[in-house]
Amino acid sequence: MQRGNGRATQDSPQDQSHVLESDRHGPGTLWVVGIGPGSLEDMSYKARLAIEECDVVVGYHKYLELVGKLIKNKEIIGTGMMQEVARCQAAVQVAMSGKKVAVVSSGDPGIYGMAGLVLELTQKYPQDKRPEVRVVPGISAVSASAAILGAPLMHDFAVISLSNLLTAWEVIRARVEMAAKADFVLALYNPKSKRRTQGIEEVREIVLQYRSADTPVGIVHHATREEENQVLSTLNEFTKEHIDMFSLVIIGNSQTYIKDGKMITPRGYGV
Repeated sequence: MQRGNGRATQDSPQDQSHVLESDRHGPGTLWVVGIGPGSLEDMSYKARLAIEECDVVVGYHKYLELVGKLIKNKEIIGTGMMQEVARCQAAVQVAMSGKKVAVVSSGDPGIYGMAGLVLELTQKYPQDKRPEVRVVPGISAVSASAAILGAPLMHDFAVISLSNLLTAWEVIRARVEMAAKADFVLALYNPKSKRRTQGIEEVREIVLQYRSADTPVGIVHHATREEENQVLSTLNEFTKEHIDMFSLVIIGNSQTYIKDGKMITPRGYGV
């Protein structure tokens, strides 16, 4: 874990987990802020205000870089991947000392973000010691990617993460199959990593049992960031495209089509 004033300095999670009794003067405020998919232009006005008002900004290093222009004069606590609990625990402890703290989360903090973890950790303390928690929503990766592709989420859809770090693969498979059988559009987070390469192939095979091979599939990389790009493919062919942890995959339902380079799922207006 790193901590600093404007610039992060090396520190350890244990060093962040204590608050001196002399520093306490009542609990502060803890914002969980959705910074959107990446660009500052896609961050809400309310999110900017929360960051401006806070004393301390806490987040994953990559997300702190995305809002670097907004936090130059703030105290910063940053951690790497797989340190979500330590990061949020540090934020709760600092907020309990009376400071105004913002935990930044990419996309929307309530969609695979830090909102739930912050609330769970906060509720472990007596009510009179807890900081006030405010969740500030943001544009999610799935909605940003859908806008880039066209309008693939106009009807019912299911959002599923293919990461099995916190959810058993058997559970993920079952969810994919039920959503495919019900003809939901499927939006897939964390579709593929360097170590986890076969899951997306299994998803393709499952969905092919219920949908035609030419069902449209859209892949968006780095939505709204400088590296952004998109690919339109089919259910039969999409796993041949480049897919990684910075990708979001949207598999159309039985009515989804592509026209003039736009992926569209009709709502049923009869036009």
